[in-house]
Amino acid sequence: MNRPLPGRMDRRLAIKWMLAAGAASVLADTLSLAAPLADGAPAGAPRGYGTDPDLVRPYKPGDYWPLTLSEAQLRTTAALCDVILPAEGSVPSASGAGVPDFIDEWVSAPYPNYVKDRKIVLDGLAWVDGESQKRFGKAFADAAPGQRVSLCDALAPEAAAGSPLESPSKFFRRFRNLTSAGFYTTPVGMKDLGYVGNVPLATFDGPPADLVAMLGLTDEVKW
Repeated sequence: MNRPLPGRMDRRLAIKWMLAAGAASVLADTLSLAAPLADGAPAGAPRGYGTDPDLVRPYKPGDYWPLTLSEAQLRTTAALCDVILPAEGSVPSASGAGVPDFIDEWVSAPYPNYVKDRKIVLDGLAWVDGESQKRFGKAFADAAPGQRVSLCDALAPEAAAGSPLESPSKFFRRFRNLTSAGFYTTPVGMKDLGYVGNVPLATFDGPPADLVAMLGLTDEVKW
């Protein structure tokens, strides 16, 4: 990944770092997925939702559980994802990387935290389409790119408690994190982020000096 000089971080790099951090918080939720308890588990403990998946055979969307999003909701999801992470150069947009399918699987899962997200996402998608109809006279997916961005710009700041945008803003922040989680855990997303984990290195010369300077850190470890 090409890193800018200190003080010259470009907008896309800033967005990638921010969203990757959001993705980490979303993916942490997956650690709480319920698993079947062994015999003799404490009384009252949750029993889980079936056996572990067979990680050898391939799966397709809907194999785990019935999917939730309608075709219209998937169109809105794809359009919203692509405002958050549009295509750039050889890097595909979020929808091009399959993020709408990831979100559909996420909100369709039967686990408590995911059921909570399902309501947030479904209500939020309905609000976005309704607001787009009010502002532009068309569904969000059919609005012009600039119109989509302007609507998202209204949702991006955290709204004050009790304001009309409180719930839509909460939805957008959650949707933005889900989009980043879906994108940056794909091979193309990890490549775009510059993630090189699980790759053997012949040598390691320590963190890049420009990155250390940009973050205001002191590289006290000598390599």
